[in-house]
Amino acid sequence: PVKGILCIKKNRLKDSTIIVLDIQDYNETSTYSEEDTLNIPFAYLKRFYLEIPEGKIHVIAEDKLELNLGLRFLKKKGFTINSYELTKYPCIDNQKKRLVDYGV
Repeated sequence: PVKGILCIKKNRLKDSTIIVLDIQDYNETSTYSEEDTLNIPFAYLKRFYLEIPEGKIHVIAEDKLELNLGLRFLKKKGFTINSYELTKYPCIDNQKKRLVDYGV
């Protein structure tokens, strides 16, 4: 697991310069994503990661496995991960507990 990254809902992001990257499959993103979200499914990250602008990134994934694989890849390529959100497991109010419990 990738440690030290907080679970924050997209609508609670305080910095408007953060890039929202949705790594879910295309069939999952259509019901969840909005116009300001960059959609690159995890399966296509290796091919299209150069299209992600530099800056802090908020990652949206479906589950913990997809999230961990995506975060490892992005960190290896030098991206700065600010936060994450899982669609199957919503963020809880006590972010520190979520951080420790899941070790993401």
